[in-house]
Amino acid sequence: MNEDAYKRTGRRLVLWRHGQTSWNLERRFQGTTDIALTETGIAQARRAARLLASLKPDAIIASDLKRAAATAGELADITGLDVTHDEGLRETYAGVWQGLTHQEIIEQYNEQYTAWKRGEPVRRGGGELETEVADRAAPVVLHHAEKLPENGTLVVVSHGGTIRTTIGRLLGLESGHWESLGGLSNCCWSVLGEGARGWRLLEHNAGTLPEPVLGDDT
Repeated sequence: MNEDAYKRTGRRLVLWRHGQTSWNLERRFQGTTDIALTETGIAQARRAARLLASLKPDAIIASDLKRAAATAGELADITGLDVTHDEGLRETYAGVWQGLTHQEIIEQYNEQYTAWKRGEPVRRGGGELETEVADRAAPVVLHHAEKLPENGTLVVVSHGGTIRTTIGRLLGLESGHWESLGGLSNCCWSVLGEGARGWRLLEHNAGTLPEPVLGDDT
């Protein structure tokens, strides 16, 4: 990336999903269950860390669950930055759904699953509402963003569901529309930039560095 071409003003948030776990491969709902990275997940984190380090982040914060903490650690090793761990960045607690495969959830809790996919407020498995996840995660991100220097970059290492709800909250979207943001692949990230009217989504589910936006809508 040519930093001279990618001129920007304001702070930047890089919301980075953890690397692959065995439960990801099995399509099991992890939630707050503390599952470690696979060897592939570690390799994904190392590759992504080399890219993200070139953005010269000013700070790294991460969920305290092993899969996110280990992912963040790869970036910390390259940049020399400390990682601040916060349980507010954990994945959605999903009660009895945790440990079940996607197919098992559909078979056993189809009505609940369908309602959630329609955008209704649902305590999946008797756990947290998506708005409750945003209530705990978004303030953590904003608190650390406020500490950034002018035009600084914060890397937030978290989980797919938590990242999506946090982005939705920071963009001011109604919670029923958060699902429209789509998911994040393992070790991919989304980038939010600070604009005159608040946060803007610059990149979503990216695995490469941001490119300059050339055109009228800048």
